[in-house]
Amino acid sequence: MDSDTVLTQKLATILPYLNEKQRRLLLAAEARSIGHGGISLVSRVSGVSRPTIRKAMCELDQPVSDSERVRRVGGGRTRLRDRKPAILAELDALVDPDARGDPMSPLRWTCKSTRQLANALTRRGYTVSHRVVAELLHEADYSLQANVKTLEGTHHPDRDAQFRHLNEQVRAFLTQGRPVVSVDAKKKELVGVYKNDGREWQPKGEPEPVNVHDFPDPKVGKAIPYGIYDIGRNAGWVNVGQDHDTASFAVASLRRWWKVVGSQAYSEAKRLLICADGGGSNGYRVRLWKVELQRFANETGLEVSVCHLPPGTSKWNKIEHRLFSHISMNWRGRPLVSHEVVVELIGATTTRQGLQVQAELDTGAYPTDTKVSDAEMAALRITPDPFHGEWNYTIHPPDQLT
Repeated sequence: MDSDTVLTQKLATILPYLNEKQRRLLLAAEARSIGHGGISLVSRVSGVSRPTIRKAMCELDQPVSDSERVRRVGGGRTRLRDRKPAILAELDALVDPDARGDPMSPLRWTCKSTRQLANALTRRGYTVSHRVVAELLHEADYSLQANVKTLEGTHHPDRDAQFRHLNEQVRAFLTQGRPVVSVDAKKKELVGVYKNDGREWQPKGEPEPVNVHDFPDPKVGKAIPYGIYDIGRNAGWVNVGQDHDTASFAVASLRRWWKVVGSQAYSEAKRLLICADGGGSNGYRVRLWKVELQRFANETGLEVSVCHLPPGTSKWNKIEHRLFSHISMNWRGRPLVSHEVVVELIGATTTRQGLQVQAELDTGAYPTDTKVSDAEMAALRITPDPFHGEWNYTIHPPDQLT
């Protein structure tokens, strides 16, 4: 049994039988007998402050006086919240002015630290320290909390109907053994010796050094991963670009996937379903996206159907939580020192559910100033779906009638 436990049991046994002064002197005698560190130990075990124990040690050196008054139980300074109970309401109003306080509160636009709250209460006539403010907040069931993303705001009235339509299309394609892919561009990543969020196992005290500042190197650029997630096969393909995230890059990624993987896995397929976000390089308003898909359909002979997720719902895209999240977990804490490292880390991503990922580096140029003429749009062999044709449409190869 360690010394802390012995002392705790000893004090718990004897202290209830002593008055305040006797308890104070006993604690001082224990601290003195322990020697160096005794005051801290006795304070920690008993819950009595170190200044009180030091004061009692001085009392041990004074002559004994039988006439000294012993403070009654519960004596001492009255707590501030008892003397001025209105302080709790004042503090509540300062902390949460939106719901209960003055909308013009001086702390409405601050981070509301305990020191700022203490200063504001002092100006209102309540002299209080930031430590007491912290105690009052805890007693009132306040705690430090971060923002939580739960409010989605307004959404399109046909959002849920579009999700149902998309799911029906996916089920129909999968039932018939046709390919269904979810596509999107992942967040651009700095390439070089930069900090990457997360931690990895390293020898103790030997973290991998990275640059202090995240200033991108124009000679190296960034990595732009564009993913194609095959929903039916639970397999991912990532095309890591170096130039720009454009519609041309998006369809080039799809083209590479079909050439290397898709055409072998679905050798008899005549139709392909693409689930894509409503915005970005593959957005439903992007004219170049549709023109490039027409070229892809012409090259492959595939009938390409596209279902876009409703605006503001990109987080529900399958690729986000079936592929991209696992890539981020796989390379957490690892500096992405080169494009080759990015490709290798993406290709090494697996899950217990059997996810397999392939990745390739794309050194092609994809300029951002490509214009699409009205004539090119008019030449598209595109059939809008009866339900929200701007979100749902099919692009046909030349040998098919629209």
